[in-house]
Amino acid sequence: MNRKLILSIAATAMLSSVDAVAQIAYPKAHKDNTVDVYFGEKVADPYRWLEDDMSAQTAEWVDAENAVTRKYLDNIPMRKNILKRLKETANYEKIGIPFKRQGKWYVYRNNGLQNQSVLYQMDSPTADASKQRVWLDPNALSTDGTVALKGIYFSHNGRYMAYVISRSGSDWEEIYVKDCQTGRDIDDHIVWAKFTGATWLGDGFYYSAYDAPEKGRETSAKNSVQKIYYHKIGTPQSEDQLFFMNPTQPLRFYNVDIDHDEKVMTLNEGGMDNGNNLYVRDLTKPNSQFIQMCSDTRFRYSTVETVGKKMYILTNAGAPKYRLMVADVDRPGYNDWKELVPEGESVLIDVTFADDRMILQYSKDNCNQMYTYTTDGKRIGEIKLPTFGSTSASGMRGQKEVFYSFTSYTMPNTVYSYDLNTDKSTVWAAPKINFRSDDYKTEMMFYTSKDGTRAPLFITYKKGMKLNGRNPLLLYGYGGFNITYSPFFLANYIPFMERGGIYVHAVLRGGGEYGEDWHVAGTKLQKQNVFDDFIAAAEYLINNKYTSSNRLAIQGGSNGGLLVGACMTQRPDLYRVCLPAVGVMDMLRYHKFTIGWNWAPDYGTSDDSKEMFEYLRAYSPLHTLKPGVKYPATLVSTADHDDRVVPAHSFKFAARLQECQAGSAPTLISIGKDAGHGGGKPLAKRLEEQADILSFTLWNMGIKK
Repeated sequence: MNRKLILSIAATAMLSSVDAVAQIAYPKAHKDNTVDVYFGEKVADPYRWLEDDMSAQTAEWVDAENAVTRKYLDNIPMRKNILKRLKETANYEKIGIPFKRQGKWYVYRNNGLQNQSVLYQMDSPTADASKQRVWLDPNALSTDGTVALKGIYFSHNGRYMAYVISRSGSDWEEIYVKDCQTGRDIDDHIVWAKFTGATWLGDGFYYSAYDAPEKGRETSAKNSVQKIYYHKIGTPQSEDQLFFMNPTQPLRFYNVDIDHDEKVMTLNEGGMDNGNNLYVRDLTKPNSQFIQMCSDTRFRYSTVETVGKKMYILTNAGAPKYRLMVADVDRPGYNDWKELVPEGESVLIDVTFADDRMILQYSKDNCNQMYTYTTDGKRIGEIKLPTFGSTSASGMRGQKEVFYSFTSYTMPNTVYSYDLNTDKSTVWAAPKINFRSDDYKTEMMFYTSKDGTRAPLFITYKKGMKLNGRNPLLLYGYGGFNITYSPFFLANYIPFMERGGIYVHAVLRGGGEYGEDWHVAGTKLQKQNVFDDFIAAAEYLINNKYTSSNRLAIQGGSNGGLLVGACMTQRPDLYRVCLPAVGVMDMLRYHKFTIGWNWAPDYGTSDDSKEMFEYLRAYSPLHTLKPGVKYPATLVSTADHDDRVVPAHSFKFAARLQECQAGSAPTLISIGKDAGHGGGKPLAKRLEEQADILSFTLWNMGIKK
């Protein structure tokens, strides 16, 4: 097969004026003759060579595309001012929720523009900043902030703390160990771990890993047969004991958990259908084996606390909006579980044990609620929140100190201490920001989708704004994998809103906002519901004079990138700007890379059946682009180390889009270097990328300042 790439020399000779977008000279991507056959139907894939992200040809194309994109973006006059303002609005102290481990307190803090937050140790939660000691600074692990801290795990005896890191945004993880007495790292080091923590048992821990991938395919090779190992402190990884593997189910995830008393071990098996299996082992009994607790993998089962032999389990089995159950280690089968807190009108999303009580967090219309309960399931009261927003709680059984955080679209993350006895909340840490948040408001409105389904929109803009249909508006959505995108502080959109922009988050089917039924309604042969929802949301905003098609941008990442890609190919007339990030664009081949197979419960695969193949092809963004169509201004974004949604999705989509574009709007791709799917990305990189997005969006809406 001839894979020679012909690159246009004119790619770097673009006109300096970004007004002349029709004359952008894109790199010319070679097309080969690759054809796949699905159920007797031939499907061409002429940009297949771009799947080899390590080849010289692909690297040359990436460099040429980045050169065109950078030239365009750097010539937008407002970009520098937008970046300056983003740095100002990001430059405030960010403080996490304090938590206690082995007699010491810890808290994450970021002084403003640090790439990664720093973990501090303190003797009490009332200690002032001068008495807080740096315990772990991820910024010191790399010169450019590309090493991210993924999690910390203290041993039950308090001697050690394992911490998990990733490099350059990769899903591949490494584990290091700190001696809690000296505060120094010891020699233990684990590599090629993935989707893991460190589950301690004595002076060692369990972790999940895959075999090392073939050299050169670290970010694209399909991962299979996840294994669980036990690592004994002071020994090399080569001596780690293989604890569990299941080669009969190579496309499943496995991890173990152990209670604080080290008497009960659970094994979680995921990656199939929409749920998981749960197994339990009584560590007090010699040579005990795992006993399966449940078997219906349509549902989720999550252990939130173990007290003696009582296991508290959050599940949506028999309760689409979740309920809290109690199981007994001696009789662990699902039929013997007892319901403690039944399903309610809102979705039960989290349970935190605090002293002798529980704090239950619910989601109603995508906004969090918090209630206190006794441990026998009786509701005591409600923790009142300032407005609709998102919460997180921190507490431990037998520990009287309780903390929670709250944030909304106009309010940065604020931490409260909570007195269980008086039901009183006190601000523990509130950031000071360079933004007049009181000048802005968020309203919740409901739109109606194509089939009559209603869902909320969260609309944030400056008070007093005239809704005349001429306002720039950025519509964000996700709609997948039972994920709920709760409100968050819009620091990265302040320059947009200060220029008269409106930010809108649309709740879509496929997410978890209304429970499992809502999720399933946006999966497999019902995935089109998600796109219909997003299109209906856009039409609602236009019809109600929030904006117009000439001032409407749509944005989403990962599954949300698929959302943007599908909606822009189905309704290219509806939007002015499209911003698909790290998107799943090739729905026929997504399951052939890294852990893409894990998305099959939501998407189905092209191998499942002729019906499923035809359904996927009908909305697959790569396959629904058509020559001669005027597509909106589009900025595709991905990263060279994205081993979650491999960059080939965006590469092939961008090449095809540039080939098909019949209008004068720019169709660009930005490929980040030393970056991944998004998690743990350095703040400096995030701000640069956001400046690109906002300036591209506003410029193509005709806003010049």
